[in-house]
Amino acid sequence: MTSPDKQFLLEEYKSRINRVFDYIEQNISKRFSLDELASVSNFSKFHFHRIFHGMTGETPFQFILRVRLERAATYLAANPKKTISEIADECGFSDQATFAKSFRNHFKMSATDWRKNKSIYQSNLGKTFNNFNQTIGNKTQSEFQPSMYYCNQSKTIKWRTTMELNKSTEVKELPEMTVAYVRHIGPYKGDSKLFEKLFNKLFTWAGPRGLAQQQNMKSIIVYHDDPEVTEAEKLRTSVSITVPEDTKVDGEIGKMVIPGGKYMIARFDLTTKNFQAAWDWVYGKWLPTSGYQPDDRPCFEMYGEECTKEKFIVDICVPVKPL
Repeated sequence: MTSPDKQFLLEEYKSRINRVFDYIEQNISKRFSLDELASVSNFSKFHFHRIFHGMTGETPFQFILRVRLERAATYLAANPKKTISEIADECGFSDQATFAKSFRNHFKMSATDWRKNKSIYQSNLGKTFNNFNQTIGNKTQSEFQPSMYYCNQSKTIKWRTTMELNKSTEVKELPEMTVAYVRHIGPYKGDSKLFEKLFNKLFTWAGPRGLAQQQNMKSIIVYHDDPEVTEAEKLRTSVSITVPEDTKVDGEIGKMVIPGGKYMIARFDLTTKNFQAAWDWVYGKWLPTSGYQPDDRPCFEMYGEECTKEKFIVDICVPVKPL
């Protein structure tokens, strides 16, 4: 078998496993059967378990349990008004005793203690931002606090900020978007060469199909996991472009739907060194004073303008709902 043939087969296997990832993430509160997941992957139910474990290092149900626990940990931080039992149920745990035991085994503390120590979690979100403050001058943290105003032109609430990288911030409805993607599993923070490689792979596929020349096409990086909760080696990231709903994908190129709904959209003018500062500002400064909390949908970066290797105009999009 030639090397290109082997590469094609590997990409097909990755594509099928990615479909299982997407299916689990979109239905995390339901109970899954091995037959059901094998059907999604289009592998035989007799071999699916071994293939999944061999490619991911986890069994399907180890993966499901980990994703549920990590989502619950994020919810505990972001939803202080919800009870632990409500969060456990939303994340697919019908048995509270099982949730409590599994949470303690995974995070080495109870869900109650995790929630009590959320000040530590929130301070982690702001570490890079605080360091960034020190590098740009003697501004106090209060000077970076956003203030709300009503925009007559757009008929929406917007926020004024003095965070120098932030160009605009608003909350608005985004439509559902179908995207084609290349997925990466593992560390990504600060690795501009990784993202360049993934986008090159995606556009090499999209270009000959006329998808790179679409009017109003958006380039999007979807973050499926919370980097404050999930180990770096298991973080899932999808480099994507918007495509028509009926687009056919193959090999390593997958297709998924980014849910529509209400998002806070913060536009930034960044270099590769500033991305963490921008994300920390969103979570550490904007959210706590906005009256909103994160909703149960993936967050993402959206690029609608041409970027250079030095500068990026990027919209950080975080799904939100009232606090």
